[in-house]
Amino acid sequence: MLVALDALGIVLLLVVVALVVVTVRRRVLQRGRGTFDCSLRNRARPFPKGWMLGIARYERDLVEWYRVFSFSPRPRERVVRRDLEVVERRSPTGAEALALLPGAVVLVCEVEGRRIELGMGADAMTGFLAWLESAPPGQHSIVA
Repeated sequence: MLVALDALGIVLLLVVVALVVVTVRRRVLQRGRGTFDCSLRNRARPFPKGWMLGIARYERDLVEWYRVFSFSPRPRERVVRRDLEVVERRSPTGAEALALLPGAVVLVCEVEGRRIELGMGADAMTGFLAWLESAPPGQHSIVA
């Protein structure tokens, strides 16, 4: 009985440590730079699955995207502004609306021949599109 309680205590301690690490990582990512909540879906996954909650961060001419529930200090995606084309803007549909933050807008983008979808709030979308448009002429394309 005592061994089972020790094991349970260790498991609970590990869970608490993991939650603290994820929380501290998120705070560090959001400190001092242009960050916004942004879900990402790789079009290779079947619809409507594949949405991952994340944080995006502007870095000069690229956007870095980090998963919220990850321990990695490196971004999962890096998108260079000149390689990004927004092809569609839409509202989430059906089960997709449950996977995204409330009030999210979906931007369907093409990056170097592959499609990704970004789900973000209206304010974040306005900032994202302004960041895209602020590139030097001929370095981006906004269709939607």
